[in-house]
Amino acid sequence: MPDHSRPAAAESPGIAAAGPAPLLSVVVPVRNEAPNIAPLVAEIGAALAAIPHEIIYVDDGSTDATAATLAELARRTPTLRVLGHVASCGQSAAIVTGVRAARGGWIATLDGDGQNDPADIPALWDFAQAESAAGGPPLMVAGWRVNRRDTQVKRLSSRLANRIRARLLGDATPDTGCGLKLFPRALFLSLPAFDHMHRFLPALVLRQGGRVVSRPVNHRPRMRGQSNYGTLDRLAVGVVDLFGVIWLQRRWKRPQLRP
Repeated sequence: MPDHSRPAAAESPGIAAAGPAPLLSVVVPVRNEAPNIAPLVAEIGAALAAIPHEIIYVDDGSTDATAATLAELARRTPTLRVLGHVASCGQSAAIVTGVRAARGGWIATLDGDGQNDPADIPALWDFAQAESAAGGPPLMVAGWRVNRRDTQVKRLSSRLANRIRARLLGDATPDTGCGLKLFPRALFLSLPAFDHMHRFLPALVLRQGGRVVSRPVNHRPRMRGQSNYGTLDRLAVGVVDLFGVIWLQRRWKRPQLRP
């Protein structure tokens, strides 16, 4: 599993972080999603109006108008920060870049295609804050797309992949592929970084001693642009990475401190 956790990235001029640190950082990795950027940024802002937040877009080497669209939007959106990879390094690398740059103590991730609904974030936020206040291990809240709005082939392949993964990894998560997740920044930064790690975050969190709770979220059809992933290529890399995560699980014993 190659480590793409340190891609070359740059933050757009004139939009560096300023002011008090937000409570929540929304990290959105994108590649060639220019038509979806402005509508999604507006939705995030509306959904999180009551929560001090920042929005971090990480452009993973786009070849369309994504970079120009983000730069223009950032000039008139104070909460938006933009980072860009010189060349595409993959979705996991983009998430790692965004989380490392984030100023919030909590992170919410969203896919950049608009299929995740930002309106679900406040409910996940309230749930996470209540659970965290009660104490216990660090918590990841994973979105669960109960009603998928994808093609039948994608739904069936995802269902099969989730069953195989859950059986082999024991992560007890019905939908690890959902891009909407909420977790403490420190928890994510304690995880091993590798290509495609975003597909295995629940298993990695459990390996680290955290806990994972799945919550139903909305899922929407793609309205603009084209998917960057195919069913077969996703399946091929998923099998290889699955055995890599199994290896990680077996090669780590979590220390227990004496009272």
